[in-house]
Amino acid sequence: MSYPEFFAAVPRLTLHDPLAALLGAAANGLIEYGYTDAVKLAGHSCPTVAGAYLMTLKALTKLYPDGPPERGGIQVELSAAQADGVAGVTAAVAGLLTGAAGEGGFKGLGGRYSRRNLLAFATAIDAELCFTRLDTGARVAVAYHPEVVPAPPELQELMPKLLAGTANAAEETEFGRLWQLRVKRILIDHFDDSELVVCREIPQ
Repeated sequence: MSYPEFFAAVPRLTLHDPLAALLGAAANGLIEYGYTDAVKLAGHSCPTVAGAYLMTLKALTKLYPDGPPERGGIQVELSAAQADGVAGVTAAVAGLLTGAAGEGGFKGLGGRYSRRNLLAFATAIDAELCFTRLDTGARVAVAYHPEVVPAPPELQELMPKLLAGTANAAEETEFGRLWQLRVKRILIDHFDDSELVVCREIPQ
């Protein structure tokens, strides 16, 4: 299976997962994730998936400045309800990277390594997402502003045809190219744009 070339250029994230280490699933418990993993999980690449990946990567980098983030040791909160807008997609990507899960998550072994109830929706946070380290209590709030990278005008012109099913093969191909061009701009060109992803520490 092939993907757009820019997927491989998006910065990756390496985490330490003590459960993976215990069960021999990854050497030293180190697991690396890239944007392609988020795309495989969601089944598509779009500004929402890109934003969820960026928000999580930047929040974890701020939470763990001295080493790899501890997968399974992070609580994730969303201000939106699970059924609202794209909250479910955002939570799925954040959960993939952090290991955080809802009530159906892994219950743990001998009282350790639980991933259950580390993912919560409709919480009273002043941000789109909030990540909390379970070991230190450090918290980081993150907001995503995709409007900073607007869609190409041509994309808006093609959208009605795509939705109506009247686009020809060439128009469908061009739509996909333009769609991923915007995603590339979000993930590559604006990766360090502080207006696209606003990440701030919350005092304990």
